[in-house]
Amino acid sequence: MNKLFFRILVVLMSLSLIGIILVQVYWFDTSFENNEEQFRFHVKQVLGNVATKLQKQEEYTFYEKYNQLRDSTGKDPQKSDFLEFGYYQRDSRTNETIIYSNSIISEDFSNSSTFFDKKLDSIKLKSFSAKRKTEIYNSNIDNTTNRNLTPDVKIENSGRLEVLDNAQFEIFYKDIAAIKPIEERISSSYLQSLLSNELKEYEVKTPFQFNLYSNGLATKIKSERFKYDKDATYSIPIFIDNDGNNKYQLLLTFPQKKKFLFSELVGITLLSIIFTLIIIIAYTSALNQLIKQRQISEIKTDFINNMTHEFKTPIATINLALDAIKNPKVIDDKEKVFRYLQMIRDENKRMHAQVENVLRISKLEKKELEIVKESNNIQDIIEDAIEHVNLIIEDRDGSITTHFEAKRNTVLLNYVHFTNVIVNIIDNAIKYSPDKPVIDIYTENIKDFVIIKIKDLGSGMSKAAQKRIFEKFYREHTGDLHNVKGHGLGLAYVKRIVEDHDGQVFVESEKGKGSTFIIKVPLIN
Repeated sequence: MNKLFFRILVVLMSLSLIGIILVQVYWFDTSFENNEEQFRFHVKQVLGNVATKLQKQEEYTFYEKYNQLRDSTGKDPQKSDFLEFGYYQRDSRTNETIIYSNSIISEDFSNSSTFFDKKLDSIKLKSFSAKRKTEIYNSNIDNTTNRNLTPDVKIENSGRLEVLDNAQFEIFYKDIAAIKPIEERISSSYLQSLLSNELKEYEVKTPFQFNLYSNGLATKIKSERFKYDKDATYSIPIFIDNDGNNKYQLLLTFPQKKKFLFSELVGITLLSIIFTLIIIIAYTSALNQLIKQRQISEIKTDFINNMTHEFKTPIATINLALDAIKNPKVIDDKEKVFRYLQMIRDENKRMHAQVENVLRISKLEKKELEIVKESNNIQDIIEDAIEHVNLIIEDRDGSITTHFEAKRNTVLLNYVHFTNVIVNIIDNAIKYSPDKPVIDIYTENIKDFVIIKIKDLGSGMSKAAQKRIFEKFYREHTGDLHNVKGHGLGLAYVKRIVEDHDGQVFVESEKGKGSTFIIKVPLIN
């Protein structure tokens, strides 16, 4: 894949993912605002309904009392009659009505109170004093009352019909109601019940608190835990008087408003988050796969180039040897013929070894490689592996020193494959030693394991290379060092074989100071 095209593809995919996330955030924000607007609308409807019902209820109660007074006294009640609160008793034998009442007289006084948690001093308030009164009425009039709330209030007495129209009645009762203290016009329990029912009807299912304010001052008509919050408190005037003044304000607050609004979106929001996470995971996985495919493509290209080079040299050598043998001057020289035949055999063996390496890795990947494990001594395997590379070590004037400190050495493993493991690691140490290869091999016991350390003083490797050294086809770039041959399969083979023996292999290295390969395999108990 072209590098420029790959980068453009990654940028476009990243921008698309960011766009999807931003759209989701915008959708959530818009939905939350819409829910808040709908919530505000419902609460306003509730408050409007409550205010209307409170007005109607007070009007109906006043109308009932109006009729009771008219029935008891036999005359049209006056405003002063409604300022007397008590009870009446009628004697059916004498037709006498006795009214026991308390009249209320108001006066101003100063006091301190709070308005939305702010202190206000020297506020003039009404004080009400009571005056007891008992009246006796004689009447032979049989009164009946129509108690239905109709546009006109009709009162029928002794065949005489008097009509008080709705507008006059409203003005009449509002003037009287305005004088009464708010505690006598409404109760906290009734207001609580009315608000609960209305909120339930509009499906506003969240805790609420309320308070009734009079001229900006809190009254006793309130819930226990009311606390003003400008973002969650709504108000409406109630009991508007004949002059259009709104002395009383009903405040309704919702302590868990944001939680309630979010709960309305929690289901769809969770789904949105889940699907967005799936897209992010899929995108990350796809990008990771693209990067890996690109790396594999590059590695395979290097592998093919290395394999071509590895095969090209022995093939060329074989061709030259065959041409030499065909020479009439050489064919009669048995010594030269045998030398050239030996060269052909060696190069053929070299190519065969390369092919075997590739086939072994392929079989390991497909789990087709049969590994028969037997009880073996780990020191014998190490010494046998050293024998395989002794000629190469001697050719480069190097040395291998063993430090066998392990007391227990019996392990369950495949002799041939584990010998190849040690040979591959030693061969790797020789290849990456620019000078004379100096290799030390250590063994020791840790609990029920035998630890094998193969240390060299070669060129070492970077941290990045250490993480990938056991990957297939991976070979670290060696800069100006061109004498390192191979195709990146040796250490991948080492890792697979060690893991198939229930062991572990890892490397410790520092650039320019050599490497130490550590193999850990379990002992036979």
